[in-house]
Amino acid sequence: MTFIAKPRVELPNEPVNAIGLRLRDYEGVGSTLCAGCGHDSITAAIIQAFWELSLRPERVIKLSGIGCSSKTPAYFISGAHGFNSVHGRMPSVATGALAANRDLVCIGVSGDGDSLSIGFGQFGHAVRRNLNMLYIIENNGVYGLTKGQFSASADPGSKAKRGEVNQMQCIDAAETAIALGGAFAARSFSGDREQLVPLIKAGISHPGCAVLDVVSPCVTFNDHEGSTKSYAYTREHYAPAVQTDYIPRAEQITAEYEEGQTLPVTMHDGSTLLLRKVDAEYDPTDRSAVLRYLEAHRSRGEVVTGLLFINEDLPEMHEIAGTRQGALTALPFETLNPGSAALAELQRRMR
Repeated sequence: MTFIAKPRVELPNEPVNAIGLRLRDYEGVGSTLCAGCGHDSITAAIIQAFWELSLRPERVIKLSGIGCSSKTPAYFISGAHGFNSVHGRMPSVATGALAANRDLVCIGVSGDGDSLSIGFGQFGHAVRRNLNMLYIIENNGVYGLTKGQFSASADPGSKAKRGEVNQMQCIDAAETAIALGGAFAARSFSGDREQLVPLIKAGISHPGCAVLDVVSPCVTFNDHEGSTKSYAYTREHYAPAVQTDYIPRAEQITAEYEEGQTLPVTMHDGSTLLLRKVDAEYDPTDRSAVLRYLEAHRSRGEVVTGLLFINEDLPEMHEIAGTRQGALTALPFETLNPGSAALAELQRRMR
């Protein structure tokens, strides 16, 4: 893989965040993706979100599998820990990393091929375990690295660049996460940073697996007439259900909203999400109603966006497993390795 180093240019009066870091301190190497790729817009939103949250880069672990989307972690937070895994196996690596060090802030970046085809089983188990991570799926409906074949997220009836028509049913990442019992599911568009940045911040702050499906047009293979993942189609069929505002813990909420139009959700770290319902009938806490709503709009070809479902009460992986508080990496050797006598006793109990 070729990396392009970015020049370090000092700008006078450049703003810094609460821990004294500049926006450029959250950047990575230069992108080698096609000019205009939606993935680069997602990268810019990730950089903005982490900078606004004032997270220390060394506390972050960024993971990916294989595909155009899986190159993204190289393009943000160069000071973070990172791992580019085998195709479709990113959730397993994330599970291992967070099992060993639950204090890490984990972001996994995947694609519709990486997570909805070869990695579909891994994706499902990350959701059902409620692994504490932000799971971003950069969704362009094609396999960009292998010249534009339909992916599992391609809509029935959509056309490929060469004219073929997709006849298979699609896998909807957000609906699948909700149906699997997930605690957080959202959808956005790479061209809508105003919506995308708050959703990324909300997903990072959520105590569990936050699935964020982002329609991200492939300008080389899937940005033509007949594609349902193109810039033109997405903008024409954009249907926001909920707009999300993120309020940091230290910031006092002073704004007032009409009764029934805004749902405040308090996160585990004390921050607050303000869910402003564009559709007054939409309830992002009712799992079955959300699925009916999404299916009704999908049948009309509409791309519903926003924070689609949230449940703050579902236990996270460590709570389910009953693991100790604190990172295993901080335990002394004697605790991690209790000796041969303890092993012999364990083996005796298993006979």
